Amino acid sequence: MKILKQNIILVLILILWFIASESHICSSYVLPSPQRVIRAFYIEVMNGNLIKNIYVSLLRVVIGFSIAFIFAFIFGMILGVRAERFEYFRNIIEFMRNVPPISLIAILILWFGIGEKPKIIIIVLAAFFPIFINIRQAICSADKKLIEVGKSFGFSKLKIFFYIVLPNALPSILAGMKIGLGYSFRAIIGAEMIAASSGLGYMILDSQQLSRSDKVIAGIITIGLLGYLFDILFSYIIKKLPYSKGVYIEN
Repeated sequence: MKILKQNIILVLILILWFIASESHICSSYVLPSPQRVIRAFYIEVMNGNLIKNIYVSLLRVVIGFSIAFIFAFIFGMILGVRAERFEYFRNIIEFMRNVPPISLIAILILWFGIGEKPKIIIIVLAAFFPIFINIRQAICSADKKLIEVGKSFGFSKLKIFFYIVLPNALPSILAGMKIGLGYSFRAIIGAEMIAASSGLGYMILDSQQLSRSDKVIAGIITIGLLGYLFDILFSYIIKKLPYSKGVYIEN
């Protein structure tokens, strides 16, 4: 029953898509049939183009997300433990958090060219803020009563941090990482559509310029599937980690 609820809307969309394409309600140029999209997907897999573009995009996401997590973890911990210092950075953080990373691609190309650096920076900026905010807030909101209990047992500040504060913050850290990973996928596709010669974003833009709407839809479906699979994988890892109770995971 649960599987039916989760997939009924998808099945209805596919049926409506098939009916619309077969009855020629929409031009095949605007809305190719599901058969054409599947054929385009198969051809791209067999000639290796799709696998190559997936690999390039995933590599960029992994590198950018890893850098974002390292910086977010360091600054989140520092400004979480020393909450009063956050006031020095509040305005610039709020400003940058509300600037869409993709809007910076033009200036980044001017500074770094059209190589890998602009794309990685875009991913870092997209993933950094949700991770940082979750980490800082989790550290700041550590249970004061538990900290007092630790002090009463003679725990040092370092021991309190690693045995009480960090485990208490882990669910929020993992939730922030999950959100940041989703933002990373959105950012890289946008960056690749503007300044790239490979990747899924480039594949979609190139197909659009060649009037291959079937390949465009195949690329969009690939992005959605990749993001969904990574979300499932990340949720599974979260469930297996200690202290992960309380992390919001959609099933």
